[in-house]
Amino acid sequence: MNFIEELKWRGMIHDMMPGTEEALQKGIAAGYIGFDPTAPSLTIGNFAPVMLLLHFQRAGHKPIALIGGATGMIGDPSGKDTERKLLDPEILKNNEEIIKKQLSKFLDFNSRSNSAEILNNYDWFKSINTLTFLRDTGKYLTVSYLLSKGFIKDRLKKGDISFTEFNYILMQAYDFLWLLEEKNCILQMGGSDQWGNITAGTELIRKKLRKIAFGLTCPLLTRADGTKFGKTEEGNIWLDPKMTSPYKFYQFWLNCSDEDAGKLIRYFTLLPKEKIIELEKQHAEAPHQRILQKALAKDITIRVHSEEDLNNAIKASEILFGTGTTDTLKTLKEDMLLSVLEGVPRVEINRSDLKNVANIIDFLSVTTKGVIFSSKGEAKRMIQGGGVSINKTKISDPGQAAALELLQDKYILVQKGKKSYYLVKVVK
Repeated sequence: MNFIEELKWRGMIHDMMPGTEEALQKGIAAGYIGFDPTAPSLTIGNFAPVMLLLHFQRAGHKPIALIGGATGMIGDPSGKDTERKLLDPEILKNNEEIIKKQLSKFLDFNSRSNSAEILNNYDWFKSINTLTFLRDTGKYLTVSYLLSKGFIKDRLKKGDISFTEFNYILMQAYDFLWLLEEKNCILQMGGSDQWGNITAGTELIRKKLRKIAFGLTCPLLTRADGTKFGKTEEGNIWLDPKMTSPYKFYQFWLNCSDEDAGKLIRYFTLLPKEKIIELEKQHAEAPHQRILQKALAKDITIRVHSEEDLNNAIKASEILFGTGTTDTLKTLKEDMLLSVLEGVPRVEINRSDLKNVANIIDFLSVTTKGVIFSSKGEAKRMIQGGGVSINKTKISDPGQAAALELLQDKYILVQKGKKSYYLVKVVK
């Protein structure tokens, strides 16, 4: 597999320094991407650079994931209108460990020939004093050169930039130099917003070591409508299942537009070119079946989470949007159930009150405090019209006893009409 050719057909090259492809053809090469631990999880926005490392390793090269334990204490000004909030060292340390575990799911650290490696730039910055850094690094990159970088100019147009942030580019440049000297790493990769930082590193290497290093970036993804990829109204889509549930993760990909699906399936799956072309053809013939979205959501949910999480997410989707049954509903664990029903109106009732309910109409109106139905008459008419289900079982008799089975021994799901759901929680 040719690394550059693979990226080209997937549309994953934005910038590339001359000579990069030729340098990678000379044998096994080392290349790196930096990940600053400024959050307790990677997002799907970070996942495009992760895929660069993954393709790099699959092409026979050695990937290095660099955790920015030192640069994370400063904060990258690239693409930011204002200065990042400086994080406590203990928070950064915790974030580092989480990100290491996440990266370990995607890269092979046991290969005999091109094993992946995780490093932390704090390990070399902690022993460098200010005078040494200014003399050995700062003198090679002039102020005018740094000011010429697009992201620096953009920040100055919108306000100002602190000396702390201004030094970030020097630190990242030094990372590249250190990795070249210590790990023979000739390539730095990243998102297109990192081009200024990457080229500063190659410039430092050229001036100080009189050697040539290379850089490559992938496009920053946006949706077809121009909005930022990876965010919803609720916020970022995280790789950590505690921050974004597997169900929400699966739904994000399943709900992407037809315009975006063709691009995303190239970026985020390992499916070969021929398979993707075949899927696109099938999708074009029956777009309502969302073949591309389903293939994309399946592939990435399994790799980020697990096949079990995928199957549970599909079951959960059927509860609200498909043919989910009572039996399906019973199999959902509490965290998945609550994730699926997030945003659904909820009402709490006492267990003793539930035991004293005379019939289903009382439960739907009086016991649930008028949240579901404001009156017994309204509940009766809806039941007679076939519009009420409890725990995915349709109610046909308005006068039937309220002998209701609890989900997880505490929940009852009520469906009113085709799309309105209510979650009743039984407490005490």
